[in-house]
Amino acid sequence: MKTSAYLEELKSLTVTDLQARLVDAKKELFNLRFQNATNQLDNTSRIKEVRKNIARIQTIITQKAGAAE
Repeated sequence: MKTSAYLEELKSLTVTDLQARLVDAKKELFNLRFQNATNQLDNTSRIKEVRKNIARIQTIITQKAGAAE
């Protein structure tokens, strides 16, 4: 599955890299919402996918922070 490969990739990153990816994903989500509001977005399911990716990244950051303590 694509999701499990993505999760393994995220788990191998450092917290700093994860935070950078989180910022990028939030920017992408903002742009997708803006395109959706102006009726320029063709693939609306991408919004849902990016939201789930943001949640995945935040979960892994939390897990790594808990493991560090």
